[in-house]
Amino acid sequence: MKRQPRFAPRPLLAAAVVAALLAPAAVRAQRGGPPPPIDLERVSLPPGFEIDIYAEGMPSARQMALADDGTVFAGSFGFGANATAVYAFRDNDNDGRAEDVRTVLSGLTLPNGVAFGDGALFVGEQNRIVRYDDILADLDNPPDPVVVAELPVDGFNHSWKYLDIGPDGMIYTALGYPGNVGEERDPWGTIIRVDPANPGDFQIYARGVRNSVGMDFDPTDGTLWFTDNGRDLMGNNLPSDELNRATAPGQHFGFPHCHQGDLLDPEQGEGDDCADYVAPAAKMGPHVAAIGMTFYTGSMFPEIYRNSIFVAEHGSWNRPIAPLGYRVAVVHVQDGYSSGQEVFAGGFYDGSQVRGRPADVLELPDGSLLVSDDLQGVIYRITYTDSASE
Repeated sequence: MKRQPRFAPRPLLAAAVVAALLAPAAVRAQRGGPPPPIDLERVSLPPGFEIDIYAEGMPSARQMALADDGTVFAGSFGFGANATAVYAFRDNDNDGRAEDVRTVLSGLTLPNGVAFGDGALFVGEQNRIVRYDDILADLDNPPDPVVVAELPVDGFNHSWKYLDIGPDGMIYTALGYPGNVGEERDPWGTIIRVDPANPGDFQIYARGVRNSVGMDFDPTDGTLWFTDNGRDLMGNNLPSDELNRATAPGQHFGFPHCHQGDLLDPEQGEGDDCADYVAPAAKMGPHVAAIGMTFYTGSMFPEIYRNSIFVAEHGSWNRPIAPLGYRVAVVHVQDGYSSGQEVFAGGFYDGSQVRGRPADVLELPDGSLLVSDDLQGVIYRITYTDSASE
């Protein structure tokens, strides 16, 4: 795929200005000066669960990936220096907190996405996917990157990547639609995959996906599940963000014609029928910004959570009345069907102040759950003990 120039069309810049002006005051405040203090006493969890800080000092930490030796990598997203780094952290003495926190890569372009496989770290930048072979050999002197795929760029909106490695060994990511809504045009609004063993062109795996910043594969059947952020400017309550399930290549999930499985777009949906597209497995709520997600396969949490999906809901930026999100949700799944979402970890927004913005979730080998917070630049760890629930 030929590399495209990076530019920001004027309509996108105008939309960004409008978005900044319309954002709730609680959200606008996040963009100027330090965030409010972390207050984990406000975080609500089911009985028996506890949350603590696991690692800190990682501005704008986003997607996480677990390496074979227990090291966790985290990408970053934001503006200026906060959008160029990849971090690594590790709990060396098994006390439940990472003592070793370092920046391993810097000077990258929106390195939001990370994945680890076969001893290599994959990083999803705005304009490419790169691979760092045998990076664990010396984190202080990482190897030169190998370019796995050059990716097209059309402005800034929805250009950040989230990576996952599929059962087929291919790297999956999304090419978000470069705007709020508009005519359907490849390759935008798609999920793509790349063969890391044969760097080069990408394949379109799914269409009709506005802006997916989270995905994982079902451990029971290998199908791809992914979050998708709904369009803006249809009011406070429409449309819902989505959790989708792709059972085969080539499926279409509706955008820009149909949203949330049952709502035709007022601009692009004329003459369409939502029944022609794959409906979401779960509606996550309007403007919650459902992004990072993972299937839980561990044994620390109660059995009801086994093979359920945890979703980081980053929070509304344009829902001025009663912003939603700022939480971790759980979606219980059985035989490919979901029961809808429940709030698992809430309280990062207290009605007046945003104290945290969950961005991704990652299961550790002991069954605990990490949550990255790109507002605070920290990683939380959620644990469960039977004694705590008594």
